[in-house]
Amino acid sequence: MLLLAADTSGKHGSIALARAESDSFEVIEVVPLIGGTFSAQLVPQIAALLSRHGFSKQDVGGFAVASGPGSFTGLRVGLAAIKALAEVLGRPIAAVSLLEAVAVASGARGKVMAVLDAGRGELYVGEYDVTGELAKCLQERILVRDQLEQTLDGSATVTPDANVAELARGAGLKVHEIERPRSDAIARVGWKKILAGDTVSPEALEANYIRRSDAEIFAGPGP
Repeated sequence: MLLLAADTSGKHGSIALARAESDSFEVIEVVPLIGGTFSAQLVPQIAALLSRHGFSKQDVGGFAVASGPGSFTGLRVGLAAIKALAEVLGRPIAAVSLLEAVAVASGARGKVMAVLDAGRGELYVGEYDVTGELAKCLQERILVRDQLEQTLDGSATVTPDANVAELARGAGLKVHEIERPRSDAIARVGWKKILAGDTVSPEALEANYIRRSDAEIFAGPGP
């Protein structure tokens, strides 16, 4: 299967093209995307990536997409593009949490705590039970930075953010710092989810924001 993956969750993103079979996985190319202009870049870059390797969109057999947490605007752009392509082509979508990708990329097994800087003095924290390249989500939440030490319970803790690693070490906690997963990592996790039948339809694909948007916060509680 030809698999197309996209990650527009952060300041910078990427798309990846991979060839995936039941017993093999090959990354064909990863294309970086410049933050702030995802809406202008994403579709043309996908078309160019496919064309460069002699493929058309009809050759794509499935999609993997970073569903969050991250930039509200960036996630909307990426998810909208994947929704549209999957709906037109009738292909499966694997929605991958960035926290899930971090947990798997760590190489740790068993209970893993993935942590990302959420800005505003807050952290995205995901607790996973990792087996091979699959991760079962136990809990995802947002915490203030001071709550990190209280949350860790001896699980393997992993982050791609240097400031989070420094915070954890400053509190005397052991943490494994890794490179931030790109779209090829999203593709790998997504492929395992597709094999396991863990896919979503275009209409069911939603962003995993974890934190409410500013509009929701400022609107206050509903009636």
